[in-house]
Amino acid sequence: MRMISAILVINLHNKKFMPKKITKIDLQALVGQEIGLSDWFEINQERIDKFAEVTEDYQYIHTDPIRAKTSPFGSTIAHGLLTLSMIIHLCEDFKPEIDGLQMVVNYGFDKIRFQSAVKVNERIRARAVLMKAREIRESVLVTARIKIEIENVKKPALVADWLTMHVII
Repeated sequence: MRMISAILVINLHNKKFMPKKITKIDLQALVGQEIGLSDWFEINQERIDKFAEVTEDYQYIHTDPIRAKTSPFGSTIAHGLLTLSMIIHLCEDFKPEIDGLQMVVNYGFDKIRFQSAVKVNERIRARAVLMKAREIRESVLVTARIKIEIENVKKPALVADWLTMHVII
């Protein structure tokens, strides 16, 4: 197996970390390090309404802007599971690409904590720290701690330990 060094290119303009193609050994060296920070992404009412339609969760705090004004949130908010599902999109640009990678399969979550509501039209981004990279046969089970941050809000929307299986050929 040839060695490719785990070089992280830091783009200081948008603070996004972009791993180059790396080996399984290189991935191990990144455990404990921040591996990515996504661009900001706005959660608008149309997206919230579409998620409500798919999940059949029409609670007024998500879908009724007038009534939601009288709620403790003061506006509609994104479903917690909508925010969680955005992890896939937000982390796409900086997920590790391991030599020989055939596919990445969502393996689940070890821990999820919803800490702040995402109000309509707020912007979120993902920050990822590589927690574990465990080789299982020819694949690698990766655990990343993902923090979904809300622009100008101190507490994150959520923190989740996300497991993905990186299938190597």
